[in-house]
This record gives sequence, structure tokens and C-alpha cells, in this order.
Amino acid sequence: MTKIIVLFLLALALIQIIKPLGWPGLKKRSDAWKLALGGLMVVVISIGMIALYQ
Repeated sequence: MTKIIVLFLLALALIQIIKPLGWPGLKKRSDAWKLALGGLMVVVISIGMIALYQ
């Protein structure tokens, strides 16, 4: 599940670089880092949750 979310956010970041999405907070091409940071946070939280419940 984590890989799917990361791939989705990576695709959004690539689209953001090519043509900005225009969503609130994502109006410029240089805002793609926000999507990458969000993906990293999702991965870290997911790994933490998996480690806690095993």
C-alpha cells in the first residue's frame, strides 16, 4: 500500500514540474518539493506503524 501512495505522489510531483496543478499551495513548478516531502512523511509513518504492530 505504501508503494502505491509513493508512486501516486511521485506522479503528481512529475506532473507538477511539467505543468503546475493549480491546487492551493501548488501554484508554481517549484512547489513539487511539497509533494515529495508528503510522500516521505507517509512512508516514515507507515514504516513506524508497521514496526509498532509487529
